[in-house]
Amino acid sequence: MKQSKVLIPTKKEAPSDAEALSHKMMIRAGYIYQVSAGVWSYLPLAYRVIRKVENIIRDEMDKAGAVEMLMPGLLPADLWKESGRYESYGDNLFKLKDRRDRDFILGPTHEETFTEVLRDSIKSYKKLPLVVYQLQDKFRDEDRPRYGILRGKEFEMLDGYSFSADQEGLDEAYNNQAKAYRNIFDRIGLNYKVILADSGTMGGKNSQEFSAPAEVGEDIIAYTDGDYAANIEKAESKFIGVQQTAAPAPIEKKATPGAHTVDEAAESLDLDPNQVIKSMLYIAKMSEDEYQPVLVLMRGDDEVNEAKVTNAIDCEELELATEEDAEKYLNAHPGSLGPVGVSEEVKILADNYVKVLVNMACGANEDGYHYVNANIDRDFRVDQFGDFRNVKEGEIAPDGKPLKFTPGIEIGHIFKLGTHYSSKLGAQVLDSNGRLTDVIMGSYGIGVTRLLSAVAEQNADENGLVWPDSIAPFDVHVIPVNAKKEDQMAIADKIDQQLTEAGYEVLVDDRKERAGVKFADSDLIGIPIRVTVGKKAQDGIVEIKIRKTGETVEVKQEELVNTVGILLKQLNEEKNK
Repeated sequence: MKQSKVLIPTKKEAPSDAEALSHKMMIRAGYIYQVSAGVWSYLPLAYRVIRKVENIIRDEMDKAGAVEMLMPGLLPADLWKESGRYESYGDNLFKLKDRRDRDFILGPTHEETFTEVLRDSIKSYKKLPLVVYQLQDKFRDEDRPRYGILRGKEFEMLDGYSFSADQEGLDEAYNNQAKAYRNIFDRIGLNYKVILADSGTMGGKNSQEFSAPAEVGEDIIAYTDGDYAANIEKAESKFIGVQQTAAPAPIEKKATPGAHTVDEAAESLDLDPNQVIKSMLYIAKMSEDEYQPVLVLMRGDDEVNEAKVTNAIDCEELELATEEDAEKYLNAHPGSLGPVGVSEEVKILADNYVKVLVNMACGANEDGYHYVNANIDRDFRVDQFGDFRNVKEGEIAPDGKPLKFTPGIEIGHIFKLGTHYSSKLGAQVLDSNGRLTDVIMGSYGIGVTRLLSAVAEQNADENGLVWPDSIAPFDVHVIPVNAKKEDQMAIADKIDQQLTEAGYEVLVDDRKERAGVKFADSDLIGIPIRVTVGKKAQDGIVEIKIRKTGETVEVKQEELVNTVGILLKQLNEEKNK
């Protein structure tokens, strides 16, 4: 393919608002064009990469026994109202009305729609298990789109769904999908970790996340040098709290003017922050019409893990209380909250590290005052103890090794949904005994366009993109140093023909640009192998450059096809080490 015929608008500089390396380089290399905040056009090079990713996905899904289909992106809101996600999904859900004032959404995911199709199409367990998937654009009204195509309002996604008559069927489908996902990411050439994760608004209790370590990752991966890895929302560490043995002292209320944080209170009271209790008020949505105020007590140096709290009380949503909520339930400013004297309508949770404390300090539910020497049971109640904190780096993980942290990009997620959707939407089949039973579901997703960012983050350098051979837009970039010279162009065209006939995809830079411009653009674009047709070409010699390593080698033209094959094979083998 001639480069002059392809839209590749390379740039010398990235936009000033581009933060991530992948964002900068994909714009500079002419892969993407911003339409508006969070909305992108994928130009020819990017679309070629996307198609290769899709082909890998389709191949592995076929091997895993999944069948491709396609659902609409515009969805009636009725099913989402029935499942409860029309409200619980929050502001990220694009909502709209048609001309007859009927509610619709732009699909951010498709559990409800696939469940409806199965509900109306399959009536017997004999038709199960079934695994289906689609490759389709999704829509989420992100509050802060950022990092280019890494977090956008419209993006392509693989979403798959399994339907089984029993738990064994779900387990088999889940394991098959997990294997397929590993194969996909291995073939693409990503460095990734499979981690324990929280299911969030998806429902269900068991899930695994596939995360690609990268500096711009918005997730925190807690992992060890052993077998343990988890999203920070799910991560656990060995409990090392020691029961304090001091005798309970009389509770006192002390003035702490201007103290609204743990550190300020600790300084005012001359205490270690570990002895000060952090009291965080939340409003939990328990059902459609039931809301529960929840006060979470943490040791002063710990942070609340809202996912753990959500799972512990089994609520649909959990939101930090507003100032108005704090005044309503505790008659206090959020910076002065505490558990002493709290009414029974407020559920009180305490982290396990609070349980071992004696004579602790806490807010007095009165601005400018704190209690000291407050003790559990004597001075305040706790309705539920548990692990409600974020782990810290260096703590001991369940596998006995120290935790390490790294930022990661979520590239895939698989869920055991169970009957979360089927029970709400009436997806049932007759079992072997002739009884109606809820279908057991799994859900599986990969961010297709997000993968491009993840690969770029892990492989780009200061000169541009560096694509793995499996998804590069072309295999070989042929550059005649001077396209005005007919002999160089003739040799370049012959090389193009030979490589194409050998099964390689070739881009020929036939532009009448200076050699330096061509080489700079070639590095930006990031095709694995570059073949330079220069002065020595008349003597049958061309230069090969490996984009990933920068290594160059001169070869005879008659050996070029064979050499390119060897080099691409080596790159593929190194990618999979």
